[in-house]
Amino acid sequence: MPFRIFLKAHIANSLFFLLALFVFDLILWLDPLHQIQLNTVLYVSLIVILMGMVALVWRYQKTNAWLKEVAARRDDPEQALDWPLLPTDDPEQAVVANAFNSVLKAHHDQLERLLNEQQDQKAFIDSWVHEIKVPLAAGDLLVDSLDGQIPESTFEQLTLQLDRISFYVDQVLYYSRLDSFSHDYLLQEYPLKQIINDVVVSLRNQFISNQIQFELRGEDQTVLTDQKWLRFILSQIMVNSLKYTDPGGKIIVTLSDQNNEVQLAVSDTGIGIAPDELHRVFDKGFTGQNGRNANQKATGLGLYLADRLGQKLNHQLTIESELRHGTTVIIHFPYLSYYQDTGVSLTHSRQ
Repeated sequence: MPFRIFLKAHIANSLFFLLALFVFDLILWLDPLHQIQLNTVLYVSLIVILMGMVALVWRYQKTNAWLKEVAARRDDPEQALDWPLLPTDDPEQAVVANAFNSVLKAHHDQLERLLNEQQDQKAFIDSWVHEIKVPLAAGDLLVDSLDGQIPESTFEQLTLQLDRISFYVDQVLYYSRLDSFSHDYLLQEYPLKQIINDVVVSLRNQFISNQIQFELRGEDQTVLTDQKWLRFILSQIMVNSLKYTDPGGKIIVTLSDQNNEVQLAVSDTGIGIAPDELHRVFDKGFTGQNGRNANQKATGLGLYLADRLGQKLNHQLTIESELRHGTTVIIHFPYLSYYQDTGVSLTHSRQ
């Protein structure tokens, strides 16, 4: 705080001090006996004023140091919630510090309660997901036992709906684990074609039901990733493509080795995305105009989850689309570089 602002805040006290000193000197001077000389009165007054100025400067420095502590918390809001004010011997500052620290304590208590409730909710969701997988597996076995005993169209619809239930159950599970991602991943080198084929096999019923063709292009690439989480990311992207691609359409996955990264592009021949909506497709809950018109059950979570998990794995997702001409979602796998040696990855060295 500038000294002039501090002085302006204490101008009333300073004027009162000078007025009191003037009255005191006037009383001494008007003493009938005149035992004190005028020079002595002026000298003593000057010393008192100098002492008052020293006290004012000392007070300013002490107040300014305390205000810097408050400003430091204001300028660092992330740390401020765990950064109580230190005790002070100044009564006014002590009142402010106690109020500030009381608010922090109340905030911490409330945050702890919310975190405990969130942990309980997450534990319940995880438990529910694992419990629901048992009847889902039993349902799959029952449906398989009905093969050939019921109409083929009914059999296909049953298997398709069970696959969709399983997909949404997994979506709930992965969504609940976003905050605890660091405890549940293992980075290793994996060939992409095997992961892609596994995802396509898991979605085969949707491909067949929607009459969508699939094509895999490009040479196989090995990347550093987590296999389980990448499969989930790919499944979210492909399911999104399947939703918005008309029967007879096509989904193409292209693998390519660029200058400083591997790219996995998932392209479809679907209805596309409006240009003014492209920047929002990774937002939570965003379905867009096409999503509202073409699929009333769209949740807007698929691409959001894929993007969030991609960020945690350092796999950036980008999207390109043209209305009524399809959409392409690209997963970028950057090479790791050490000591400014660009193009060097854990997999191979660029020549």
